[in-house]
Amino acid sequence: MRDPVVAGQFYAGSANGLRSQVEECFTDAHGPGEIPGVSKGPRKLLGLVSPHAGYPYSGPVAAHGFSKLAEDGKPESVIIIGPNHTGAGPDISFDPSDGWRTPLGEVDIDKDLRDSILDKVEMAELDSYSHSREHSLEVQLPFLQYLFDDDFQIVPICMKGQNVKSSEALGNAIGESVSSDVLIIASTDLTHYESPDVAESRDRKVIEKIEGMDWKGVVELVTEKGYSVCGYGPVSSTLLATENLGAERTELFKYATSGDTAGPSREVVGYCSLGIFK
Repeated sequence: MRDPVVAGQFYAGSANGLRSQVEECFTDAHGPGEIPGVSKGPRKLLGLVSPHAGYPYSGPVAAHGFSKLAEDGKPESVIIIGPNHTGAGPDISFDPSDGWRTPLGEVDIDKDLRDSILDKVEMAELDSYSHSREHSLEVQLPFLQYLFDDDFQIVPICMKGQNVKSSEALGNAIGESVSSDVLIIASTDLTHYESPDVAESRDRKVIEKIEGMDWKGVVELVTEKGYSVCGYGPVSSTLLATENLGAERTELFKYATSGDTAGPSREVVGYCSLGIFK
């Protein structure tokens, strides 16, 4: 079982404190405005693009996506793809543990789905070390647990190699492996530590690529322009995977910067919450 590594840092470290913090993200002025109820579906949401900073910064933006997920209904499994901030391990790493723990409880890993995807990606490996200190996947979990308790499974995937080749390999493998009711979350923050005007200008260009389902264009734009988007590989893979699963439209739920959520600053980080629907 993987224990949390950013509890008490990126989010509250106790069950009661974390539950209250998630609720505050939903009701925040930059959040959706209310705590959602969970619908029974029918499920139309294939993918989410969700930020991964500390909850006081990106939590209200992330809450928009999870509010839409609550309206859409509970998936059986959630594939969470995030960047590898530490640079440890293989290009694409799958966690070999049995499950993940946060202050809100434990969630099992969907080993059958994990292994099916893993078998189809040549540059992927089982590797616990690359997951051991990575926050981008972990911070998505308390929102899911708040909505669905432990009645779902996860497949955490950490991407160090963020390029067209790895994004294509992972996106196609997920598309070929998913045969049940699965949600894919691409965990990314957008522009880092630029002025609000520069951040928003760059982020709008990235979001335009995402809204157009241009999975290859996301990678090419970020790498060619040198934009400081940390999870463009996970976004690209998610766009391709959902395209293979019949995605028909996208919807931007919320864009904001840390200057909006945490107070004005000369340098901000951009966040977006966006859905991909069939």
